[in-house]
Amino acid sequence: MASWDLSVSVEELGVEAPPLKISVTSDLHIGGVILKVVEKTEIKKDWSDHALWWEQKQQWLLKPSWTLDKCGIHADARLCLTPQHKPLRLVMPNLATLRLRVCFSSPMFHTVIGICKLLNIRHPEELSLLWPVEEKKKKKQKDADVNEVYDITSAPDMIGFSTRSETAGSIDKLANDMPAFFANSPETEAVYKMLSVSQPAPAPETIAKMNRPTTKVDKAQINSRWLDSSRSLLQQGVKENDKLLFRFKYYSFHDLEPQSDAVRLTQLYEQAKWAILLEEIDCTEEEMMLFAALQVNKSTPRLFCVTSYLHFLSGHDDGTGAARLSEDFQVGLEPKKQTLKKYKQFWFTFKDMSISYYKSKEESCKEPIQQMNLKGCEVAPDVSVATQKFCIRLLIPEPEGMNEVYLRCDNEQQYSKWMAACRLASKGKTLADASFSTEVQSIQSFLAMQRTSSSNKAAQTDESINTHSLVSPRYQKKYKPKQLTPRILEAYQNVAQLSLTDTILKFLQIWQALPDFGLSYFIVRFKGCRKDEVLGIANNRLIRIDLGVDEVVKTWRYNTMKQWNVNWDIKQVAIEFNGNVNIAFGCVTANCKIVHEYIGGYIFMSTRSREKNNTLNEELFHQLTGGHEAL
Repeated sequence: MASWDLSVSVEELGVEAPPLKISVTSDLHIGGVILKVVEKTEIKKDWSDHALWWEQKQQWLLKPSWTLDKCGIHADARLCLTPQHKPLRLVMPNLATLRLRVCFSSPMFHTVIGICKLLNIRHPEELSLLWPVEEKKKKKQKDADVNEVYDITSAPDMIGFSTRSETAGSIDKLANDMPAFFANSPETEAVYKMLSVSQPAPAPETIAKMNRPTTKVDKAQINSRWLDSSRSLLQQGVKENDKLLFRFKYYSFHDLEPQSDAVRLTQLYEQAKWAILLEEIDCTEEEMMLFAALQVNKSTPRLFCVTSYLHFLSGHDDGTGAARLSEDFQVGLEPKKQTLKKYKQFWFTFKDMSISYYKSKEESCKEPIQQMNLKGCEVAPDVSVATQKFCIRLLIPEPEGMNEVYLRCDNEQQYSKWMAACRLASKGKTLADASFSTEVQSIQSFLAMQRTSSSNKAAQTDESINTHSLVSPRYQKKYKPKQLTPRILEAYQNVAQLSLTDTILKFLQIWQALPDFGLSYFIVRFKGCRKDEVLGIANNRLIRIDLGVDEVVKTWRYNTMKQWNVNWDIKQVAIEFNGNVNIAFGCVTANCKIVHEYIGGYIFMSTRSREKNNTLNEELFHQLTGGHEAL
């Protein structure tokens, strides 16, 4: 074959150095090209981590046996010989910045696996990387970035290599309950402890200066910044020493273990804490005071070991062989185009996994007005102890979506029993379950935490607590510290006896019980509509929200989904549900690949086994999230 000149720039020679020209033939393989380039540099070093990057095609040439002809490379190609592992600044959920070497050539999903392996975080499929807000402006202000950076670039290059043959939680040998690398020196050991211990409360001024999404449109803009798990960092414009955020992307937290998840649980707590403080998720005033009280209880830093929190659902038998609840209270059927709930009084019975209601107690021997099977439904509290509001929100599956029903109870006792019964039925269990009383007590304990202690009339004060650091800016503006302190301390009395482990678990439990927990928003335009709407993606359902009135229009569950696909040419997502229900929409604020990846990612999360040491099926994850790149 005729030989021709190929231009290859070498990163080690510097940015100003001209590309090297080597004589090649079309049947020369990629490995031979690298060998010729290395010989021409005359630099003696370990080149094993280097690979060729094709600038015009924005792709890595990682198959050394492929020829130039097979790769489609001709004389006009601009190639660069560059390391596959480069330093990256990673901002953790606790806002600590790590500088570490990561793989820029593997699919980003593999890179995340490597990061988690180094940091001793199991189940890396739950996390991902995204760009910070206003990244370009921050690049111009690097001198102003005074946050301390913890440099761990000396860690071994395990970041980015496939772990298909390893278990999802496997890591290198441990020393002193931490990965071996962190035990090498007091400095690295301090970094690991910083990752596994919750950080002190930030100054109110710090919270006020941070970016806070105020609308669903703002929240949708955040979700447009997720990186593509199927493509490498370099393919997505990430450069050496760039700053990326490392966050839990999928709100489906699997198999928390006490001895193994110190870092994972701490970072999850920190992400939840900042979501509350930055008002990324709405909560009531009472819940905010309880979140603040739990932060007070965690204010003493120490390395902790967590225990799994099991939320038991329960019921009881009335002695007749069939478990049953019967009471007179109110039901609210949420109108689709109104914002006010209208309640009517009915007689309700709860038997097995179904609720039936009648006009009155006397009518209960006849056919019910309606019977609702709660198996597989969504159950959420809508409670305010201060105003004596005790409501249960039910999202009940129907062929065309979800039916939203509110039950309003008269008092705490009634609410506790019916809430426990609904939670039990949603998991496919009847009221005869032996742990019903345990569930009722758990709910009553939660209500007690929100209840203001009337016996403590003398307002406690503690000047050492900066209460404005424990609440979101909304309550910083609403109350002075002298007003906040007694309220937080009153709530603190109910949680003061909790251990640090239980405090974190209680914080996460209340966070996960918030109505909007786990919803990721996107601005979309449904096929046939002329206005933009909001699509909310949760771990088990999709929600259509009217952007004008901020109201849920429709809900679809994943377990009713038959198939979904993306038309990559017109950037449109199409989904088919049971009952011949079809929807299609285009994405306005984000690439439709991000939405596709969210849906596929959550379906992957639902396939994970409860067995210990289950293997992470990377191939299935890539098939469900990779889109056209997985073909």
